[in-house]
Parts: sequence; C-alpha cells; structure tokens
Amino acid sequence: MKSVSELTDFYYKKLHPTLKDLEQDRKKVKKRVITIGVIYTLIAALLFFSLFEYMNIEFIIFSLVGYVALGGIVYRFLISDYRNHFKEKVIRPLIEEIDNSFRYIPDLHVASEYFNRSFLFPSPDRYSGNDLVKGKIDGVDLTFSDVHAEKEHRDSKGRRSYSTIFKGLFIISDFHKNFNGKTVVLPDTAQSTFGDLVGSFLQANNFSRSGDLVKMDSPEFEKEFVVYGSDQIEARYILTHTLMEKILHYRKHSGHPVYVSFRGRNIYMAIEYNKDLFEPSIFNSLLDYKIAMEYIKTLHLSIGIVEELKLNQKLWSKHG
Repeated sequence: MKSVSELTDFYYKKLHPTLKDLEQDRKKVKKRVITIGVIYTLIAALLFFSLFEYMNIEFIIFSLVGYVALGGIVYRFLISDYRNHFKEKVIRPLIEEIDNSFRYIPDLHVASEYFNRSFLFPSPDRYSGNDLVKGKIDGVDLTFSDVHAEKEHRDSKGRRSYSTIFKGLFIISDFHKNFNGKTVVLPDTAQSTFGDLVGSFLQANNFSRSGDLVKMDSPEFEKEFVVYGSDQIEARYILTHTLMEKILHYRKHSGHPVYVSFRGRNIYMAIEYNKDLFEPSIFNSLLDYKIAMEYIKTLHLSIGIVEELKLNQKLWSKHG
C-alpha cells in the first residue's frame, strides 16, 4: 500500500494540472456563492423587518430555520458541479492510486443494515451518507463511507427535530474468524468525565447496552475504552494484548473517537469526525497543504486499517 508521502507526491505532481484548473473553478464558485448569499440575506432581512410587527416568537424561529435551510439548499445547488468535478478528478484518482481494484461510488454509502448490525449505536431514524469505497486489499474485503445517523425527536406540539447519533467514517472489514457473540469497544467517556469511582459504576450499569461489562487487563486500554460483550471468554479471546495495542495506536493515529465491534466474521469501526470528510470547501484553496493532507490522511487511515490491525495476516483466525 502506498505511504502518505507517496500519496502526497502523487497529489501535487500527478494531479497538479487538474488542481490548477479546479482552483480556478473554485474561485469562480466562491465569488458566485458570496454574491448570491449577500443578495439572499438582504432580501430575507428586508422581508423580516417589514413583517416584524406581525410576527410572534414561533414565527420568528420558524423564519430563521427556514432561512438557514433554504440557504443550505441554494449553497448545495451552486457548488454541485464543482463538488462532482472535485470528487471525480481528485478523490477517485487518489483512491485508485492506493489500489486500483477499489470501486468508488460518490453518491452511495454503507447500508443502514450494516450500521445496525454493528451494535455500536442505537438504530437511527434518519440515515444518510456518501463516498462509498469497496474492494479488497491483500485479499481482505473492505468497505467504508461517510455516514450520518440521526435520532428523531418530537416536542409537545408534534414538531420533529433530529439529533446526531454518529457522523464520520464507518468501516467494515473481514476478521477471518466467526464470532458466536458480539463484542463492542467504545470510547471511555464515563470514567474520563466522572472519574474512576462514578465512571465505573455508570459503565457497569449502562442499561442502554446489551451484554456485560468486560474488564480488560491493560490499564492503558481501559483508560481509553470500555468493552461490553455477550460472551466474556470470547471478548477476551478476541481482544488480545496485541490487538488492544493496535486499536490504541489506531485511535492515536486517527486523533478522533474510535468505536469497534466484532460480529459474525466482520470487524466494524466507526471514526467520529462530525463533518463530511471528502467534500470540497470553496473557501479553502485546493493547493493548501493542510487541506490536501486531510484528504490523503483520511483515505490512508481508512484503507490502512487492514495493515494497521494486520487483518491481512489472519492472526486472529483459530487456524491462523
């Protein structure tokens, strides 16, 4: 698999003519978005103040929500061509440079049945995503995409609103082993927030989680993660010291909260970013080193899970 530095060279050397053309397009789209945004805001403000004396607080809130929602739709329409060109001319070549066997489908995402099957999060009421990547690396099946899972809420008047359950990268890969139960590894937010005593109590009495709390014999791993499993013996069999070290390293490498589960013959991983990862920003230059590195590192991290956790070496198989 290509290294981050090799991909960075590819980005700047092989894609440079494309980046220069896209950078010119980006500047034009940015100018158009700002111009239309200013006109849109002025018209909205004029309507708002001319009708202000007839408004109650609910209508004001409804108007503000409508202003933001309509603005978002207009923004997405204005950048749609640029966004599509960016994905086809930058993201697709980067993925194919890592491994040309991968299929990249910008408008699809990991199916919600796999998200639910992971048991990492509650079942969402609204589910979306994009940038699906599927393929094999070193003979290991790998699928990932951006995912946004939301929970629906209704107030006393029946009005709906949504809160985010998870937003970020969702990854599925072979683990070369069939699991009878389910083992879930979550960020340890209870102990880090409330301390050891209260945190341990909350973890042991987490009724939103099926399975029992599994205490691991790695203090460093216990400090970062909490484990629940339907089979204590199987959970400890899966989470060897080697694998715990690799998950810790992956967490440190990603720099974001990491969720892991083992179910069937798959490993599921969710990396929380709280943003759409492969979307171009029209307010930042494509030639900006930090922007380029974010795309490259995220792709390398996603596909690199196979090498990072040694999934290609079948270390976790009973017969491996």
